[in-house]
Amino acid sequence: MAVKSKPKMTLQEGNFLALVNEKNITSLLLATQLDIDHQDVIGIIKSIQSLGDVIRTEQMEENMWTLTQEGNGVLERGSHEFMAYNFINPDQGTPQQELMKSIPNAKVGFNKAMSLGWIRIEKVAGIATVFRNVDTVTDNVQQVLQMISTGNIASVGGDMLKNLKGRKLIVESLIKSYFISKGDEFMLDISPLRLPAEITAAMLASNAWKQMEFKPLNLRAKGNLPQGGHLHPLLKGRAQMRQIFIEMGFSEMPTNNFVECSFWNFDALFQPQQHPARDAHDTFFISDPPLTTDLPQEYVERVKRVHESGGYGSTGYKYDWKIGEAQKNILRTHTTAVSARMLYKLAQDGFKPAKYFSIDRVFRNETMDSTHLVEFHQVEGVVADYNLTLGHLIGIFAEFFKKLGIEKLRFKPAYNPYTEPSLEIFGYHEGNKTWIEVGNSGVFRPEMLLPMGLPKDVVVLAWGLSLERPIMIKYGFDNIRKLVGHKQDMEMIYNNPICRLDF
Repeated sequence: MAVKSKPKMTLQEGNFLALVNEKNITSLLLATQLDIDHQDVIGIIKSIQSLGDVIRTEQMEENMWTLTQEGNGVLERGSHEFMAYNFINPDQGTPQQELMKSIPNAKVGFNKAMSLGWIRIEKVAGIATVFRNVDTVTDNVQQVLQMISTGNIASVGGDMLKNLKGRKLIVESLIKSYFISKGDEFMLDISPLRLPAEITAAMLASNAWKQMEFKPLNLRAKGNLPQGGHLHPLLKGRAQMRQIFIEMGFSEMPTNNFVECSFWNFDALFQPQQHPARDAHDTFFISDPPLTTDLPQEYVERVKRVHESGGYGSTGYKYDWKIGEAQKNILRTHTTAVSARMLYKLAQDGFKPAKYFSIDRVFRNETMDSTHLVEFHQVEGVVADYNLTLGHLIGIFAEFFKKLGIEKLRFKPAYNPYTEPSLEIFGYHEGNKTWIEVGNSGVFRPEMLLPMGLPKDVVVLAWGLSLERPIMIKYGFDNIRKLVGHKQDMEMIYNNPICRLDF
């Protein structure tokens, strides 16, 4: 029965260990002596470290000067000024136009050579001609780059380094390397340590594993801590808002349909079909499928009548309501569409007082700025009961935001097609020292509620709040894109694994 032989160490690993055996050494010096890339040396170090205490390392950091691609070209061919000088005919000179066309970076070389006094320019038969001004020159730039490339930088002056950096021939970078010494288990031949770590399919098929020796397993070793799992302030805030609503006696509405038809998003809310919010500049329309046909026909007819000719004490909007416009599919612009569905269901099932909430994503064709996104969260709430007033609505907000730790609130009269009266809600941002709109609210109009079949004396309080903006206020973000999106600082999330809103 054939037994798989133990892997032998590579030639580079053998040379590596031989150099470490002579004296303690750095990984950069090893790379030079082995004539291999420094990253290859790092790979050898990691490979040997996996075998036990063969070597020990200590990480070091230092600033080093390295040649750029252009600097390597100068090292190979000479500086720009040296090349310009050499191109000039020593006896008759060279037309300036010919010089500029014949060598790379001719303009830089010409200007440098002129400033050094190596060359001069004269008119010969009306043609600008460049002549050598000295018999011989020394290419100091190439010599200094040679010193830098070999690590002999101590004798290079600071002014010269600054000059070469300005010419983009060298660049300063932080180099991480290792100081390497022998470990307690140091040996020149590490082949015996290279035992297989696992049984392969081939070993099982041939039964070779029965005669092989394997690396011991440390079953008590702890694994690496996962880098994920940190709580984002937005998600923590969403969970806490949800908990607040539940504590206040609300039930959560289903919000699993991001794609909504215009009927539930606009028409059922008594929003006219010519309203600017229904324009492509404000709403994302779906092309496949473009229309919804599954709508409650009797309810649709009542909505059509109240739009066209009014009813329930309203004169309506006096226009020709079109079913094709109501059937258009969109990405929902607010979760009030969910509230409309729930209130219609509440009316069909037999009205009972209810309190509903939802927290989910909505989409608007907005211009993004410090307080606007095209995709964001809306905190939706409705209270349906008898004898409710605007004072009840303000009281709900005061209690809700107090639990979030935001007590500075202002209310401003507003207009909504589906609420009357209506209020905009503002919270004070301590960081920006400004008032930020955090939501909109009001009392649903009879033109919206009565076509659903709800009793005439039922009052429905409703509001739509932002999730992102209260979190901005609480955590002091001055730009919503720092909280969510491509501009957010991931270190902020890693360094704050526990996020809390004060109750």
